[in-house]
Amino acid sequence: MSDKPDTPVKPDYRSTVFLPKTDFPMKAGLPQKEPVILAKWQESGLYEQVRAHREGREKFIFHDGPPYANGDIHIGHALNKTLKDMVVRTQTLLGKDAPYVPGWDCHGLPIEWKIEEQYRKKKLNKDEVPIKEFRAECRAYAEHWVTVQTEQFQRLGITGQWDQPYLTMNFEAEGTIVSELYKFAESGQLYRGAKPVMWSPVEKTALAEAEIEYEDITSTQIDVAFEIVESPIPELVGAYAVVWTTTPWTIPVNQGIAYGPEVEYHLYRAPEPDGRKFLVATELLAGFFERTGMGPHAEGLTEPFDIKEHALGTYKGTDLAGSVARHPMHNLGDFFARPRPFLPGEFVTTDSGTGLVHMAPDHGEDDFELCKANGIDPVFAVEGDGKYRSDWLWLGGQGSVINPKFNAPDGPINNDLRDAGALLAASYDYQHSYPHSWRSKAKVIYRCTPQWFVAMDKPLGLHHLKSKAEKRWENEGGALLDPEQHVADETATLRGLALKAISETRFVPEKGRNRIGSMVEDRPDWVLSRQRAWGVPIAVFVEKKTGRLLVDHEVNERIVAAVRAEGVDAWEENRAQEYLGNAYNADDYEQVTDILDVWFDSGCTHVFTLESGHWPEQRWPADLYLEGSDQHRGWFQSSLLQSCGTRGRAPYDQVLTHGFTMDSKGMKMSKSLGNTISPLDLMRDYGADILRLWALSVDFTEDHRIGKEILAGVGDQYRKLRNTFRYLLGALDGFTEEERLPVAEMPELERYMLALTSELDARLRKAVSDYDFNDYTRALTDFANNDLSAFYFDIRKDCLYCDAPSDPRRRAYRTVLDTLFHALVRWAAPVLVFTAEEVWGTRYPEEGSVHLLEWPLIDTEWREDTALEARWAELRQLRESVTEAIEPLRREKVVGSSLEAAVTVASDAAPALLAELFIVSSVSRGNELSVAKSSYHKCGRCWRLLPEVVEDGDLCARCEEVVNG
Repeated sequence: MSDKPDTPVKPDYRSTVFLPKTDFPMKAGLPQKEPVILAKWQESGLYEQVRAHREGREKFIFHDGPPYANGDIHIGHALNKTLKDMVVRTQTLLGKDAPYVPGWDCHGLPIEWKIEEQYRKKKLNKDEVPIKEFRAECRAYAEHWVTVQTEQFQRLGITGQWDQPYLTMNFEAEGTIVSELYKFAESGQLYRGAKPVMWSPVEKTALAEAEIEYEDITSTQIDVAFEIVESPIPELVGAYAVVWTTTPWTIPVNQGIAYGPEVEYHLYRAPEPDGRKFLVATELLAGFFERTGMGPHAEGLTEPFDIKEHALGTYKGTDLAGSVARHPMHNLGDFFARPRPFLPGEFVTTDSGTGLVHMAPDHGEDDFELCKANGIDPVFAVEGDGKYRSDWLWLGGQGSVINPKFNAPDGPINNDLRDAGALLAASYDYQHSYPHSWRSKAKVIYRCTPQWFVAMDKPLGLHHLKSKAEKRWENEGGALLDPEQHVADETATLRGLALKAISETRFVPEKGRNRIGSMVEDRPDWVLSRQRAWGVPIAVFVEKKTGRLLVDHEVNERIVAAVRAEGVDAWEENRAQEYLGNAYNADDYEQVTDILDVWFDSGCTHVFTLESGHWPEQRWPADLYLEGSDQHRGWFQSSLLQSCGTRGRAPYDQVLTHGFTMDSKGMKMSKSLGNTISPLDLMRDYGADILRLWALSVDFTEDHRIGKEILAGVGDQYRKLRNTFRYLLGALDGFTEEERLPVAEMPELERYMLALTSELDARLRKAVSDYDFNDYTRALTDFANNDLSAFYFDIRKDCLYCDAPSDPRRRAYRTVLDTLFHALVRWAAPVLVFTAEEVWGTRYPEEGSVHLLEWPLIDTEWREDTALEARWAELRQLRESVTEAIEPLRREKVVGSSLEAAVTVASDAAPALLAELFIVSSVSRGNELSVAKSSYHKCGRCWRLLPEVVEDGDLCARCEEVVNG
């Protein structure tokens, strides 16, 4: 038997505490849960439900820029589609009717290239396959990837009309594209001309600017001497004009020499044994001497010669007018024996080279324009595969011209120039940026070929479009197109209309306006034609005798009807007479076989998606286009030009641009570097909501990063948000309307939290209006972490756990929690689409989807008491100071928690309120802040140290009343 006296055992009051209760798990398990939720949405037709709920509301039309139907989605797709989904969801949340019709770009070289690769593996030649069979394989390939990407985008939580997307290869779309082409023909903007265009010898087609990327390369640089045979300056006859180039392959197509009218040129005699006279820009003599070794320190000289003694004269560029040189290979006769005139070129500078530029009008824009102005035409010596024509006198049938070996210092071109005594210097050491095809990664060239263009600076003459617009205006009750507002006068040009449209469009960020504006301002005519098979045909006829484009509306209508019914295969040579009808003889006309640039295809998507009536919930123009910044020269621009040329204005009112995703070190992602990150892998490992939260947390208007550490931070951010919802669900267990307390009867803290909620409401609305989703997400997470979890929940947990259910303070708290729940779950739904659904379904399992709800109704009057907010802002600062002061005592184990602390502060606030705010035992007023261990005893139920508790474990007055009720 123990000698110790019996000690009464204190009761265990844990069962009397009102702890939160919820089945919502802390562990998310997103990779497993999200597919289940997605399947439920698909089964219930959630998108159609949303459309029904928003029918008749104010519309917000977002038009989706088409990704390419070619391969699995990458991280750029994930960012792009998440941003688009955020736009649609937030506008829908605001109560608007915001339909989303996804679409795909299905024609063009990338797909054709893939099919050709399959042929090459089988050792088959594409050109030997019937064209319809080849196109069918391209179509099947695109269909496959549309199906795959559809599933992948849906897994990301993107909602839309996935069962009825727009595809540029749908027959109806292909017919519309042809019809839109005819609008340019009928307004006189479409023409065929020979101009140098970006050409890929590997892909054997012209390329658009948007299909070009620039890479640093090393090239051969050469100095070539052209003998001057005629000149108004006698001293120049017999001298040699020196040209410098990094494209030796263009010398066989040279037709002249350009000089700068204001440039000073120096004629000097080289030291022996050369002894020839050379003409070079004075400012560039030093570089010429260094490259050729013909200067004052030339090899073999016994002493440096005086350059002044070897100077034979200086001349202004204009003095060279009328001079004529001959080609180094003039002995070949014919083309090479023709005189090479000196021509004034304002583009000639003294930045590099010799100040004299050799002109090859086939292979340069400046060359072409200058030669054309002087009656010199292209000769089309280089063929589509990059080889010289077989009948070309010099190097006929040889190439490819982009092959470094062909252009090497000891390559065939330079060897021939060396044998002719014209090669003064050649070295493979010139580093510069050079255009490449972004598909094949091969170098491209400027190549002059007959192509179809849309004129940028020709008056449009839109009177016929205006009459159509007026008719449409009447038919649609003024809802579609106001001719007075949107159709330009007949003197407007496409460039002028586009620049005007840019000035009237909202750009987010604003710098996008200058970016696309400068591109449109300087761009050449739009090259529409491609020499490939998989695409929409340039379905026009050209009169053989005159070369005139046939513009006949009835012919065009027959062709459009056939393409709408049968697709691009309808454009067959054996049907020419069918289309031409009785008015024309097919033998008199050439049927064009080129296809359209795919940027024209995608530039027309606004027509067959927004205007066609196939998706009746849509309307034209779109409120917003959203793509990466590269689309200022791509889809944004092609859509702008197409729409301005046919409708007189942009197809969009706003343009939002995002940057590009880099790896964690800020490097561009590349398969060769092995630093790519697959969104499919991320969703499998983390879940789609984590990926979405990352996409909406970064400053997407700039280039941004992703990596394991970054995703770990996003995961932590997600867990805090999830725990906020978990707390709300648990704390609101059993909440009923009868428990709700009017705002006027609430304590100050609750009214302050409602004020903060109202401020958050205003901030989130502004973020949606500004498309500032980074701020939207940050505001939401900061509120949940800082204002709720670390402040409000922390303070009021004692009230929740220990106050009587009927206590007004607890009722007020739970009323505010209910308000917070309904607001936060809605605000989070566009970001965390799966988690918000799980949260809502946990509390309201029979109430349908969270995504059918609208923006919460938050009273703006809650934030009108500025004095209350200012008072609580000061109290929060004081709370932080007290918390910091308590921390040393906790580290030294003087107190176990803040509840054991007694605090003295200089504040006029009620001590009881401050004790609750600081979560301490007691607060007294004093001149300065101090903290000590409380001498009070601890309540056995609420654990607060209070004066009325006689011994540790006894109950305080409040807990006594609740327990014994």
